[in-house]
Amino acid sequence: MQTPISTVWPGAPFPRGATWDGEGVNFAIFSEHAERVELCLFDPTGKREVQRIQLREQTDLIWHCYLPEARPGLLYGYRIHGPYDPAHGHRFNPNKLLVEPYAKDIVGQTRWSDAHFGYKIGHRQEDISFDRRDSAAGMPKCRVIDPAFTWGDDRAPKVPWSDMVVYELHVRGFTKNHPDIPPQLRGTYAGLATAPVIDHLKRLGVTSVELMPVHAFMDDRHLVERGLTNYWGYNSIGFFAPDHRYSASGSVSEFKTMVKAFHSHGMEVILDVVYNHTAEGNHMGPTLCFRGVDNAAYYRLVGNDRRYYMDYTGCGNTLNLQQPRVLQLIMDSLRYWVLEMHVDGFRFDLASALARELHEVDRLGAFFDILLQDPVLSQVKLIAEPWDLGEGGYQVGNFPAGWGEWNDRYRDTMRAYWKGDGGLIGDFARRLTGSSDFYEHSGRKPYASINFITAHDGFTLEDLVSYNDKHNEANGENNNDGTDNNNSWNCGAEGPTDDAEILALRARQKRNLLATLFFSQGVPMLLAGDEMGRSQRGSNNAYCQDNEISWVDWNLSQADREFMAFVQRLIALRREHPVFRRRNFFQGRAISGSAAKDIHWFKPDGAEMSDEEWAHDFARSLGVYLSGETMEERDQRGRTIVDENFLLLFNSHHEAIPFHLPELCEGCEWQSLLDTHLDGGLEADGFFRAGESYPLEGRSLALLIQRGRT
Repeated sequence: MQTPISTVWPGAPFPRGATWDGEGVNFAIFSEHAERVELCLFDPTGKREVQRIQLREQTDLIWHCYLPEARPGLLYGYRIHGPYDPAHGHRFNPNKLLVEPYAKDIVGQTRWSDAHFGYKIGHRQEDISFDRRDSAAGMPKCRVIDPAFTWGDDRAPKVPWSDMVVYELHVRGFTKNHPDIPPQLRGTYAGLATAPVIDHLKRLGVTSVELMPVHAFMDDRHLVERGLTNYWGYNSIGFFAPDHRYSASGSVSEFKTMVKAFHSHGMEVILDVVYNHTAEGNHMGPTLCFRGVDNAAYYRLVGNDRRYYMDYTGCGNTLNLQQPRVLQLIMDSLRYWVLEMHVDGFRFDLASALARELHEVDRLGAFFDILLQDPVLSQVKLIAEPWDLGEGGYQVGNFPAGWGEWNDRYRDTMRAYWKGDGGLIGDFARRLTGSSDFYEHSGRKPYASINFITAHDGFTLEDLVSYNDKHNEANGENNNDGTDNNNSWNCGAEGPTDDAEILALRARQKRNLLATLFFSQGVPMLLAGDEMGRSQRGSNNAYCQDNEISWVDWNLSQADREFMAFVQRLIALRREHPVFRRRNFFQGRAISGSAAKDIHWFKPDGAEMSDEEWAHDFARSLGVYLSGETMEERDQRGRTIVDENFLLLFNSHHEAIPFHLPELCEGCEWQSLLDTHLDGGLEADGFFRAGESYPLEGRSLALLIQRGRT
């Protein structure tokens, strides 16, 4: 039985949250419109509320106290009193136990009931139907932590942007079925830190692991009632707490141990973060945290009827970054994950929503100004998903210098090109060379473009070449969810098949897509499992599928192993040759007095492309010469970077096209290093004289290196 706290001191308004200082715990919470704030303490099981302490001190709208008898492990929550007036944006209800916005640890799961809602479910006018049922029994609880951890000589790898190979994975799904990981560690942070995972990523050549959301999140009630979960985790409720579902030990230090393990092997950890909305949904949603702490301060509300929310996310609400304390919350969260958890960067979900000062997207919004001047956050990787669902939200190419961006134009162009669509040669060339049309005008570099063929949202690579249509029936939404614009092609049969020709074509298409990805300028991102044939059975929206549909299958066939060897080779070629990961855009002209240009574009007859030929709808074959001799780049020690010269040949047409090899230097030969038409794509090693024709088969890609140049 827990002894009640007998001593309450005034405490301090900073730092916010529950902070153990070695002697006691300071509690501080912001609420602009609250009339009374109660700190609720629970027994160690979290089932019984044992004490309520009124916070009588308020400094600059922050309510605070200090409990000298409190210790790490204490479970708590808040009840906040104030007006219940939805028409004016206020939804206080002290009957609802609230998770604290700055909680460093959140334990227990939500057990949904009507008591979680501030209004009476089913009442026609939710703004006047105040619900008095207590929600504490079904709410998770906040827990005070001791942040001490032995980091030793842990150092951030600080991988240069141009050298990055990003690998997007789901903590649970990546290891849940791994046979070489102890069963009790599968699906956890500890499981990711094991040797089988680390060894796989190192052999592959990954430099930066991007984790899908790990902030504490909630499963939507409607999903739970259908036996599903919010598997992806884009439903945050705690911006400081790592989600306990992924913890084998139940300790925050497990996440830190995982980060330390990746760092010790030279790999970065990047978090996918969701600061644009929360799990509380729209005006009909539950009261779990921010809505009950101070709805009018934390959320963007409709100006002429503040019972409703501005929804730029499609998830019911949008956080209010116009309120300084809310902006501070996000900045404090980001700094916490860098300084206390040692992560190396962030990918911001629906980042355009964070830029909206009023209604329009403002690329120089306060959030971005503060980030780029912050001495901590300006030094880590910042990656935007550069769109939201509001008007004008598509902002690819418009984020400030210092940011990388998911480039969906790259994804769509490369998928469509290899599917065989016409009229794409010009856009294909722009995406292949780093999308200078998006980024160069603002002084950004090729690595501003995060290139990807697949991501968590959409088809896997295997499904991209195996399905024409989405198959999301398992979600229970009559296959109406998920995009219909997939740019996919099943190669002749929908789904699994035993047809050897179709299987061979699918394997070749996968090689084409990933070879294009890793030979493109910019930062390549690989979806976990794509290197070994992971399928989601045709689902392009597996957000609620915490099962074999989403989990990586480590039971590999011989074909899977051969494809993984091919991907390893691609990444190794990229790592070995800086011409594939330039720090500056191609100039298309002679460099430093050399007679050779840094890039040439060729037609199959060996002639260089003319301006008007880029617009030909029928063109599906293209050659690009990449000069490693004329890169005019230096490494960090000031040494000139020199590489080999390469020729990439692309043919998305279904028929073979003999490609006349250019004569760019006297006595030169071309050695074939890779040809996706060959089994496995790795056996190419033939030599061809300049002026000869290379047999570029239908739907294939070839990489040749120049030999014997003078």
